[in-house]
Amino acid sequence: MVQKLAGWDNNSAFGLYFGSYSWFNVFFGMLIIGGIILDKMGIRFTGTTFVLLMAGGAALNYYALTDTFIQGGPGYHLFDSFWGEYSASTKMASLGFAIFGVGVEIAGVTVSRIIVKWFMGKELALAMGLQVAIARMGTAAALFFAPRIAGIDEVVTRPVAFGVILLLVGFLAYLVYDVMDIKLDKEDVEANGIAEEEEFKLVDVGKILTNKAFIYIAMLCVLFYSGVFPFLKYASDLMVNKFGVPAVTAGDIPSILPFGTILLTPLFGYFLDRKGKGASIMVFGSILLILVHLSFAFGSSSIVLAYALMIILGIAFSLVPAAMWPSVPKIVSEQYLGTAYSVIFWVQNIGLWGVPMFIGWVLDKTNPGVLVQIKQGVEGVKLDYTVSMVVFALTGFLGLLFAFLLKIEDKRKGYGLELPNKE
Repeated sequence: MVQKLAGWDNNSAFGLYFGSYSWFNVFFGMLIIGGIILDKMGIRFTGTTFVLLMAGGAALNYYALTDTFIQGGPGYHLFDSFWGEYSASTKMASLGFAIFGVGVEIAGVTVSRIIVKWFMGKELALAMGLQVAIARMGTAAALFFAPRIAGIDEVVTRPVAFGVILLLVGFLAYLVYDVMDIKLDKEDVEANGIAEEEEFKLVDVGKILTNKAFIYIAMLCVLFYSGVFPFLKYASDLMVNKFGVPAVTAGDIPSILPFGTILLTPLFGYFLDRKGKGASIMVFGSILLILVHLSFAFGSSSIVLAYALMIILGIAFSLVPAAMWPSVPKIVSEQYLGTAYSVIFWVQNIGLWGVPMFIGWVLDKTNPGVLVQIKQGVEGVKLDYTVSMVVFALTGFLGLLFAFLLKIEDKRKGYGLELPNKE
């Protein structure tokens, strides 16, 4: 039965599926193309199109898991005719997840562009911080409710179907936003005589890529996020192997981080809107990231230390995004802001795709034969995460370098990264 994920009986099938999220975004440049569409066609067209694409990809994902498809429904024989290593269900679901990933990332870029439009010169950092907090709450809700919706009999199609329904509700909500956005544009023209923005041209992409401050902030983004999200993939295992935490509760300590950002990111955004110091905060957050990873590498095996370091990492992970995302509109012209955000997201996706694989390779090279011994039940054998944590710290060192370069460029060009966002 599909409820038990027929045809998904090996780790490589799940690996293919999870990795498919980035297929089109990274390897086909859909993020950048989506950003160009956003700047050319506008917020309403782009958001409506890609939110609907999210729902379509999720629906295709759902269909791939149903008995209808697995028992020879439309498309089954096509997907069963190639790449015999994987089941037709795995391949169809991966395609749906890849389409969903395109919709999610470009919709995310569009949301950032919307917030800039509505809050530039106002509480921009607070608005972006609240958006991040709401997104984290959504992630937490999915993790909490999905297994409960699946039920004791683990019917995996139930939470997927529920997700499709939520996406359709989100699509309807975006249509409501479209009406509000049209009204805002009319009010701006009537009240201020605001004309249409200068049209985006493809040559503007060159202006983005030759902007030193933009390059620095893009590199800081990919390095900082590569030091956090890939780390969280390994954090539970680190708790088991270094701190001796039971596997059942190993995720409790890392879970502090996302819940902390829900509270702290809007708070730091509020501070940035009124006091500024965005460039300095990005430097400080990068320093915290370095200290946390070096402490995980060379510190003691105290549980108290593990909790303390995760709290500090949560502070860093709230500080840097709260300062970084509202800084982009200060260094990039509004007419190609969508493309700018999409380039940053694209670079970020490359890091989030490649760093976890590199860390896995480092773990294998620095712990030869250890996994085999662990599987054989040899007592006292643990994975040594020291070198891997040094690699994570290195992302912090490089991020700190680009944070300093950004601070210097801000002083030279006067972008106002240290000034309050609220005029």
